[in-house]
Amino acid sequence: MHFQFRKMAASSEPLQVRQQVDVSRFVEGLGDIKVPQPLLAELKATYVGQDTVDVQGKLSVELDMSCSRCLKPVHQHLNIPFHEQFKFVKPSEESEDEDDDTNYVNDENVDLVPYVEESFVLHIPMTVVCKETCKGLCPNCGTDLNEGTCDCDTEVVDPRLAALKDFFK
Repeated sequence: MHFQFRKMAASSEPLQVRQQVDVSRFVEGLGDIKVPQPLLAELKATYVGQDTVDVQGKLSVELDMSCSRCLKPVHQHLNIPFHEQFKFVKPSEESEDEDDDTNYVNDENVDLVPYVEESFVLHIPMTVVCKETCKGLCPNCGTDLNEGTCDCDTEVVDPRLAALKDFFK
């Protein structure tokens, strides 16, 4: 998944890119997240002048995860918007403004895969629930509270006030 600045400047048509990217290695350490299929990147690279290329599109990926409350399997489809801008500069001209979202590159050939992978990693959900009303598991016995209740005492007492717990009895 590459583009070249000279070819983009010479072409009047935008470059259409549709490619699958294997992102499973980014979730290997996360035990409850699996990527069953490669990520699909559908991008359009357009030369906008002044040695600048604008790349836009979307990334689609399927994730298999566990609900963070009850641990039931959850299948989620992510549509990630993608937008990056690249400017070709010579190494001596490079000036990176912190407020500027442009990626300054000093190589004629630009590989988009690292930018696609970064966008995927930034959009991995931190917590997932199977449904908004999920009650989760009992912290004492592990009963799924969506399916029924248990007889556990779930009253939480602040340890600093534990001595006053039986004061009025």
